[in-house]
Amino acid sequence: MTNSCIYNGSVIHKRFKPKEHFFKYKVFSLLIDLSELNELNDKLKFFSINKFNLISFYEKDHGERDGSSLFSWVKFNLRNNNIITENIKIKLLCYPRILGYVFNPLSIFFIYDKNENLISILYEVKNTFGEQHTYVFKIERENKLIKNNCSKKFHVSPFIEMNCDYFFTISNPGENLSVKINQYDQEGKILFASQDGRRFDLTSKNLMNSYIKHPLMTFKIISAIHFEAFKLWIKGIKFVKKKLKIKNNITVEN
Repeated sequence: MTNSCIYNGSVIHKRFKPKEHFFKYKVFSLLIDLSELNELNDKLKFFSINKFNLISFYEKDHGERDGSSLFSWVKFNLRNNNIITENIKIKLLCYPRILGYVFNPLSIFFIYDKNENLISILYEVKNTFGEQHTYVFKIERENKLIKNNCSKKFHVSPFIEMNCDYFFTISNPGENLSVKINQYDQEGKILFASQDGRRFDLTSKNLMNSYIKHPLMTFKIISAIHFEAFKLWIKGIKFVKKKLKIKNNITVEN
């Protein structure tokens, strides 16, 4: 049995102002232990690492996005944040590619020390313009719920201004997954987003079952993003023009 697993669950977005808006859809995610990439590639049917398959995982979808080692990229960013990098374990929560396509609005790296203590979290955020920003947090004390907050530094939604703050509340992934994000501006809460899930072993059978339940999930995600944006536009919510063009940015947060 590997440390990597599947989480079957749902994503919720609820907007509070200037007009209310809500949507929810079913998804499945992978929690991949980066030390197990070769093992997963050899063990699982219908699944490949860094090459096309029904379901696949590409290192170039994350980090530097050039196909280089994600493990090395994470260690480099940890050292820049004065976090230990010896004997660490790195797990990545993300959507897989399905039939070669994926869009990950949010991917999360969980970093553990040799004693299995959570010592850092990296929130990797993407927008539909092909850009990415990673927020790096050091975990000083592991609790049942980990809370991080920071100012928004990256244009994501064309219907939310940049001048606001994120508040992350996340559980250390176990039998269940819980990720909650509250976004505030100076006048109050704008948005609530969450992802939950139930853990299943990452086996060929469970992976196929997840695929059968969500056969075109990654295509549905990008389609839903544009469809919900269209509904926000129909509701008359102000469009916020993106000002800066970036590729991969990283900020170290306190």
